[in-house]
Formats: sequence, structure tokens, C-alpha cells
Amino acid sequence: MSEIEGKTFNVVIIGSGPAGLTAALYAARADLEPIVFEGPEPGGQLMQTTDVENYPGYPDGVLGPKMMEDFRNQAQRFGADCRYGYVTDIDFSGRPYKLTVDDDFSLYARTIIISTGAEAKWLHLDSEQKLRGKGVSACATCDGAFFRDQHVLVVGGGDTAMEEALFLTKFAEKVTVIHRREELRASKVMQKRAFENEKIEFIWNTELKEVLGENLVEGVKVINNKTDDETVLEDVTGVFIAIGHKPNTELFTDVLKMDDVGYIITKNGSTHTDMPGIFASGDAMDPDYRQAVTAAGTGCMAAIDAERFLAEEE
Repeated sequence: MSEIEGKTFNVVIIGSGPAGLTAALYAARADLEPIVFEGPEPGGQLMQTTDVENYPGYPDGVLGPKMMEDFRNQAQRFGADCRYGYVTDIDFSGRPYKLTVDDDFSLYARTIIISTGAEAKWLHLDSEQKLRGKGVSACATCDGAFFRDQHVLVVGGGDTAMEEALFLTKFAEKVTVIHRREELRASKVMQKRAFENEKIEFIWNTELKEVLGENLVEGVKVINNKTDDETVLEDVTGVFIAIGHKPNTELFTDVLKMDDVGYIITKNGSTHTDMPGIFASGDAMDPDYRQAVTAAGTGCMAAIDAERFLAEEE
């Protein structure tokens, strides 16, 4: 049994990426005494990221885990209670909301800030996972600048893949898109932009079989799914998996309003969901930007929205 069993908190934050820890910082500074349950991956997706060069305040770049350690330390400095734990159930029938942690104990929340993030969909190849952050990425906006004047591979055929490929042409000398079908699923306008870009080439009916290299990407092995012919592209130094993202919002299915992918829909540019006292921030509600800096911004918004909600109640 935990020492917080049965207690009621002003703010319970679910998730500990940039959104969750920024929400914790703002809520703590507002004397709301927030508690953060860090979830199955404390620190979020940035814990799998090596160099972060596009977050303001780190002119020389920073390792993802170090940045999240800084976020956590700053929130704790103002009194946020950050602890390991996974919220496994919520009773939405009335306020304060009852939350169950680790299927073990329960506590209550006057407000909840959802910061559960999203995760890229991966191919689940051993070589892909081994080289994540070492040339294998799921975010061109985050990592594209590392591949200036190089040959990179994009896997996918939807709008996400075309957006990644087009963005990568700003840096890469050549972008090869492989798709397992013989036509794209992307919207017509995105297809047109990609087909007209002279830096992008397409290889159809082809799947990634293996990412080559020990410590960095040193090529790829692809296979034609019609002929079973294998080809090695030896000059590829970056691989971008662009087959979509999945928000970690299963806990709120059939309770909160979501889009058809599972991103939580908030009201009128705020972080308010369609349930009173529940706010959503970060990648759990953002299908468009998915950046650490935008996640942190919505974490700030969620804490302010929660503070105002509580003040109005009183």
C-alpha cells in the first residue's frame, strides 16, 4: 500500500515527457502540489533520442535523457511529486476522479492532465531497433539536419512519408522512398509535390529487410515483395520510418472525444477536453507538430487551464 492511497490531489499528471513535466512545473509554481505518474517510459520519447539541437536554451545541443532530467529537476525544485507509476484505470463517473495506479492502489484527482504522448509506429526489425538514434529515426523535423548532403531512405507511402521525404530534401542530397505497394496512399497534392521533387526517387513493391551497420547506419537491405529479389543500398546513411504515429490514449477510449486515430480533441485552442477537469497536452492531442517545444507549450497551457478551472470552482 502506498502512503498516498486514498488521498485527493488538486492535479494529477499522467505522463512525464516535455508536456507532463512542463505542466508539473507550472502547477507546482501555482502551489497546486501536483503529482506526476511517469508511466511505462519515464521521460517519454526523448529518452530514446541522442542529440537534441532544436530546443531553445541549449545552443550546443543536448542529449535527450539529459534534457528530460533537467525538466524533471526543475519541476521537483518547485515541489512537484514525480514518481514511478502507471495509471491503469480511471473512474470517470464523477469528481473527484478515482485513479488506480499499477493495479495496486487508488487516489483521487480534482483535475487530471493527460500527457501520455504518442509513439511512432515501427517495423520491429532487430536492426532497426538497434540503430534507433544512430541513423534510424521516425522524425525528419528532429533529425533531418544531421544528414546534410547524404543519401537517406524513407519507408512509407502515406502523407506522413511524403511530408518526411519533402522535408529531408532540404538537407539530403538524395531521398529514396520505398513503399510496399505500387502506388502511394498519400493525398494527391502530397503525391504531386513528391513526384515533382527531383531529389526524391521511389522504389515500389519494396520493404525494408535490414538496416546495416554496427554503431551507425551503413546501408540497407531491401526486398521486392513481388519477386523476392534483395538489393543492398550501400550509400544510405539515414533511415526514416514514416508509417504513422499512435497516441497513447487507450485509457480514454470511449470516454473522451478523439479523432479516428486516437488523438484527444480539445476545445477552441485550449487543453480542455469534453469532460470537466480533464485536460490534454502534448502528443496525446497533437497530430500535427509532435515536437518537444510544442509539447512543452501545451503542458504549460494545461497547467494554467487546470489552475483557472480550480479557481472558478472555489
